[in-house]
Amino acid sequence: MEFRILGSVEVHDERTGLRIVPSGAKQRALLGALITKANRTVGARRLIDELWAQTPPANKANALQAHIRRLRRLLPPSRPDEPQQEWITTCAAGYALRLGGAATDAGRFRRAALEGRSLLDRDPERAARLLRRALALWRGPVLEGAPLDMCAGEVAQLEEARLVALEALYEACLRTRRHHEITGELTELTVHHPLRERFYDLLMVALYRCGRQADALSVYDRARARLAQELGIEPGPALRGRLSAVLDHDPALDPPDCAGHSGRLAVPMGPLLDAREPGVRTDAAAPPDGGDRALHGEIARLRRHIDRLTRDHQALLQRFDQLAARPAGSR
Repeated sequence: MEFRILGSVEVHDERTGLRIVPSGAKQRALLGALITKANRTVGARRLIDELWAQTPPANKANALQAHIRRLRRLLPPSRPDEPQQEWITTCAAGYALRLGGAATDAGRFRRAALEGRSLLDRDPERAARLLRRALALWRGPVLEGAPLDMCAGEVAQLEEARLVALEALYEACLRTRRHHEITGELTELTVHHPLRERFYDLLMVALYRCGRQADALSVYDRARARLAQELGIEPGPALRGRLSAVLDHDPALDPPDCAGHSGRLAVPMGPLLDAREPGVRTDAAAPPDGGDRALHGEIARLRRHIDRLTRDHQALLQRFDQLAARPAGSR
C-alpha cells in the first residue's frame, strides 16, 4: 500500500494495482491531512475547522465521524497472511493514519533524494539516476485539488525539497558532462521559479560549456532584471561570482574530464601548439632555461590574456548587437 500526496490525493494498492481516489472534496481533504501527518494524531477540532471552515454542520463531531467511517470502508483490508491493519485509528484527541508496513510517496521521495544528494561528490552518475527516480514520484503540486491550511508547513517543506533535489540533479548532470542535455530544462525552471538564483547559476554554466558565452551573460541580465523588479535587490554573491567567472573564462567552469576532475574547454589550436598550454610551442627545440624560461612564461601568459580579451570582446559585441536589434520600447 502506498498513500500518495505528491499530486492528487490517492491510495495505490500494489497487490492488486488498484488506485483508490475518494470521490468527494471533503473526503480527499480529510485523507490528505491524515497522510501528510501520517503516524501522528490529528485533532478532531482542527479537522472540523479545516473541512467546514465558517459553515460547520449542526453536529460537527458526528459529521466528521461519518467521513472517517467512509474512508475506512474505502481503504482495502489487510491480506489474510498479514497482521490485521487498522489504517485509521481513533483516540480521545482525534484520528491518526497508521502506516504499519505501508509507505507514502512523500517518504519515498525524501529518502531517494537524500541518498542521491549524498552521492553527488562520489558518484554523480548514480546520484543523477536516484534524483530522477525521486522526482518522478511527483505527479503534480502537493495535495492537488485538496488545499489544506493545516498542512501548509509540510507542503512548503516538500516543495522546497523538490527544488533542492532539482538543483542537485542538474549539478550531477554538469558533473557528468551532460550540459548539452539540460539547457532547455533549466531555462524552463528559471521561468517558473524566477527568484531562485541557483537555477540561473546552473544555466549559465551549462550555456558556457556549450560555447554560448553571450547567452550565459544574457541569463545573468535576465536574473538581475527580475530580482530588481520583484524584490528590489541585486543578484547575490554566488551569481555575481559566476558572472565574473564567465567573463574571465575561469577554468573552474570547464567540464570535468572522464575521471571527474576539472578539465579545460577545448580551444582551436594550430598543429604546433600544445593542447595543455595554449600559446606554447611544442617543436623539437630544447626547453629554455633561466631568464629565457621566465621570458617564455611571460609571453605565454600574455598571449592567454589576449585570447581571453578577444573572446570577451566578441561576446560583448554580440550582446550589444542583440540589444541594439530590439525595438526601442522593449529595451
